[in-house]
Amino acid sequence: MERGGTWWATLTVWAVVNAVNILQAAGFLSRLRTGSLATNHVLGLVIMALAVPAAAALVAFIRARSLWLAWVGPAAFLAFVVLLAVVEYVVPMEFRSPARPGVLVLYLVLFFGAIVLMGLPMFSVDRRLWLVTVASSALLLGSMVLALRAGVG
Repeated sequence: MERGGTWWATLTVWAVVNAVNILQAAGFLSRLRTGSLATNHVLGLVIMALAVPAAAALVAFIRARSLWLAWVGPAAFLAFVVLLAVVEYVVPMEFRSPARPGVLVLYLVLFFGAIVLMGLPMFSVDRRLWLVTVASSALLLGSMVLALRAGVG
């Protein structure tokens, strides 16, 4: 990825991945305080809205014929958003507890896969911005562990 015509798309994906990390960390921390998924439900709508800039970046990468590593993260994120919309809003279903492995595994693979694949390219583009993503990812993982330990993960 270069700082040419797709630099804005690279920064957009960077902003999306960090926003997702922070929003989901806030969701996990809200579960600790409230014991419910109500805040997560609202934050999920915000995360879904991030599909718009992610899609714009994906189109820019495809039009510029960028390497696969540039566009695979936003593509994985859009797939996650479709699944999120279906299982949380269109046909709401409980898949976390009790666990429904067919849904839960796909949900987690798409979520964490999108995080990794959107964050990874920044490592070679701008190490300082990549470190911000590392920090927001650590916040996400730490809040998730706290929620899991409290039985509200």
